[in-house]
Amino acid sequence: MASASPSVVLSYEAAAVAVRSHAEQVSAPDVERVALLDAAGRVLAEPIRADRDQPPFPRSTRDGFACRAAELAQGPLRIAGLLRAGEAWMGGALRAGEAVEIMTGAAAPEGADCVVMLEHVEVSEGQVRLTAGAPTAGENIVAAGAEACAGEVLVPAGRRIGATEMAAAASCGVSRPAVCARPRVAILATGDELVDLSETPGTHEIRNSNSYSLALQASGAGCIPEIFPVVRDDPEATAEAIAKASRHDLILLTGGVSMGKFDFVERALLAQGAEFFFTGARIQPGKPVVFGKLRTTYFFGLPGNPISTMVTFALFAAPLLRAMGGETERGPRFVLARLEGDVRVKAGLTRFLPALVVSDVRGASVQAISWHGSGDLAAAARANTFLVVPETAERLQTGDVVSVLML
Repeated sequence: MASASPSVVLSYEAAAVAVRSHAEQVSAPDVERVALLDAAGRVLAEPIRADRDQPPFPRSTRDGFACRAAELAQGPLRIAGLLRAGEAWMGGALRAGEAVEIMTGAAAPEGADCVVMLEHVEVSEGQVRLTAGAPTAGENIVAAGAEACAGEVLVPAGRRIGATEMAAAASCGVSRPAVCARPRVAILATGDELVDLSETPGTHEIRNSNSYSLALQASGAGCIPEIFPVVRDDPEATAEAIAKASRHDLILLTGGVSMGKFDFVERALLAQGAEFFFTGARIQPGKPVVFGKLRTTYFFGLPGNPISTMVTFALFAAPLLRAMGGETERGPRFVLARLEGDVRVKAGLTRFLPALVVSDVRGASVQAISWHGSGDLAAAARANTFLVVPETAERLQTGDVVSVLML
């Protein structure tokens, strides 16, 4: 067995570029059709197109009176009838001096160029009269085809289906959308110190949490995760587990990627002919992260500490998996927030610190959370984001606009 893989330690930015370059090269996933409700969270393989103009008729956006704006400005109009949503106006084109009472969502009668709101008129003896400023032509009416023309793309391929995408599909009569097949991900946690959830750990042992957090993160990236049994710190066991996992689309390994005497992951991969794109990134947590390819299967070796595992998945594994699943918006997702409280670090690494972001209509603020390193799950549980400290920075000050990584 080879002793070690070539050492390739990159900055965060260079490592992210390396992952993106491979994401752009992955093969298009298979396509299947599923019932619309079953498509929630799936990635569209074909665009959703308007099956007719939207709206298909001039649509009233208010309860009020459909009329000609210029006529109403000159004096009261005779009310010719009432038009509800879902009804067709049977009175023909609007005659001079007429108005039609209309409900929100109804089709404006031919000849009407505006809808005046109920709040702006008074009704008396079968007539409607202005009590506020005169409407303008086009007011409170959405023209036919103004939102989309028949055949126009409403939702592009590569978009994950959420509530708005599902509503668009339903409005176009798409009952079985074409969606991308989900990548299959093998999750292998390594380490003699790990025990299953059902076991009572000894004083020298811990429960395996990484497999479960990664399964959830992988599911959120649109994948089908499979948790493998814990891999013991043994060269043969490590090699055997990796060989079995290589039948999946991607392998996620946690632990065993550092420089310790019993860290066998990289050696096992190298012995099976793996190609390594990088073997570390100048980040904290997660510096020992590994990315490569074993024949046709990509793999990530993620550090074993839980926060390191979560962060490196979000930064590197998730974007590749989303690409493998056909998604065009791949992440990772960063947002800006105003910093509450100074932060001091040592320069040289891009740092991702557990933090709490709070937002309202005025904007977002973020505050770093005290922690005891990348094994501190209690701190991670109090956090809802990770504050990004650039590699060259030694101090961030209260009031600074900073970047945060959203999981």
